[in-house]
Amino acid sequence: MDLQLIKNRFGIIGNSPALNHALNVATQVANTDLSVLINGESGVGKEVFSQIIHSLSARKHNSFIAVNCGAIPEGTIDSELFGHEKGSFTGAVDSRKGYFETVNGGTIFLDEIGEMPLGTQARLLRVLETGEYIRVGSSKVQKTDVRVIAATNKDLLEYTHKGKFREDLYYRLNTVPIRVPALRDRKEDIILLFRKFATDFAERYKTSPVQLSDEAKELLVNYGWPGNVRELKNIAEQISVLSKDKNISAPQLQSFLPEHNSSRLPALSGGPGAVSQAEFANEREILYKLFFDMKKDVNELKKMFFDIIQNPSMNQHVPVYDDNIEELKSIKEISPNSSNASIVSSPTVIIRNDQNAPIHQHEDVEESLSIIDKEKELIIKALKKHRGKRRDAAMDLGISERTLYRKLKEYDIEHL
Repeated sequence: MDLQLIKNRFGIIGNSPALNHALNVATQVANTDLSVLINGESGVGKEVFSQIIHSLSARKHNSFIAVNCGAIPEGTIDSELFGHEKGSFTGAVDSRKGYFETVNGGTIFLDEIGEMPLGTQARLLRVLETGEYIRVGSSKVQKTDVRVIAATNKDLLEYTHKGKFREDLYYRLNTVPIRVPALRDRKEDIILLFRKFATDFAERYKTSPVQLSDEAKELLVNYGWPGNVRELKNIAEQISVLSKDKNISAPQLQSFLPEHNSSRLPALSGGPGAVSQAEFANEREILYKLFFDMKKDVNELKKMFFDIIQNPSMNQHVPVYDDNIEELKSIKEISPNSSNASIVSSPTVIIRNDQNAPIHQHEDVEESLSIIDKEKELIIKALKKHRGKRRDAAMDLGISERTLYRKLKEYDIEHL
């Protein structure tokens, strides 16, 4: 059948290659009784594909039912799908037919199949392999002839590795996979879909459809659309209702787009050096803690130094350093008199080993301003304080143990 006729019949808008490929697979598998697994994000229109398959199959004159597995409580899903006998559980006052019995000869669409409990998965596998099932509370085996189309927005193969989904059921359902593309992978279709939704709304309420400027169109196309077609329809209807101006500019459109789009802007992601927002916040807290801890240290050092200057007799109590000149590490102090807590640097002081020689002058040397050095220093200090216990050190630093472990590898800090 011509794809355009199918699109017109089911209200599908778009001409992207990925969408056309998915439709081609659906039309080719429709005349068989093979199980189909439809993959795609939430809001891409997976149920429409199940309706296409059923309407083009030999079962089109029989029943079709869509069941959301994630919306049925675990304790009742077996009863909903396979039926139950009277008295089989509390509240079962009468016998009840399940969907596999009422839809016999037709098609059942199991949406969100990844949410199905493992026990129900075993029952479903038996139906797919033998066409047999047993009502809850019964011992009588019954037969059914139902075609199963499943859909999910999860990675079921990964679920099988985690023990959340039966591997044998996965391969039994995945006889013919159909991948419905996300809206952000169909950028050429976004403007067509928006125009369709805006026009439908205008016809329904006898108003003029909204129009987008070129800048607004570019903004619409480059938006991430985590909610896919469903979200695009909502945005089109919001603009049609709330906008007084029928010609929408980019700033006007931006006010309708959710802020979570910023998370889809280009960023380092997935690589070995990738840092999540939570880890970034933790590292920032390390720096804040570093500066505030140093404030106390620098005040003590300054007090000791000025006491030595004012009272030379105290020089004999200054610790003896190596024969070479010792350089005190650079220090940053947060000025207590500053309203905005600005950071000011203190000069490095050089103390010579000659205890008998009076101090006539001091020298300023350029200090290191490397945040990495300070961060490394604080991590080593925390590890020594807690005798190498990473969990305690991470808690003291205010970061996660995972972040601390990554920092140890990054800075090549040996386990203390």
